[in-house]
Amino acid sequence: CTATIKNAQFSEEIITLFNGQEAIEFYENLFQKIANGEMITSPHLIILDLNMPLVSGWEFLDEFMEKYYFSFRHTKVVILSSTVDPRDKERAKQYPIVIDFFSKPITKEILFSITSKLN
Repeated sequence: CTATIKNAQFSEEIITLFNGQEAIEFYENLFQKIANGEMITSPHLIILDLNMPLVSGWEFLDEFMEKYYFSFRHTKVVILSSTVDPRDKERAKQYPIVIDFFSKPITKEILFSITSKLN
């Protein structure tokens, strides 16, 4: 995934987190920096897998919406998952930060589609 993103020159900076718990901790750290008056740059896009260890993508989205949404409203989420359950796509529509849902693997075409939705 990271190699495809780099090869497509999709982003200048890529932050890779390996599970949902790391993602929650990442945003908690950013939130604390804001609370302390620090100027930060937060990610504009999260490419989220639903099937992660420790904390699932759904659990991450629920916590993000509850605790961090108002501080990071500009952040958008694209779900990239191996799931094929149509109910997951419908559920994703309930989250205002989710702008699209794709099946793995990520491709340059998917990245171009994401780019068009971010502009």
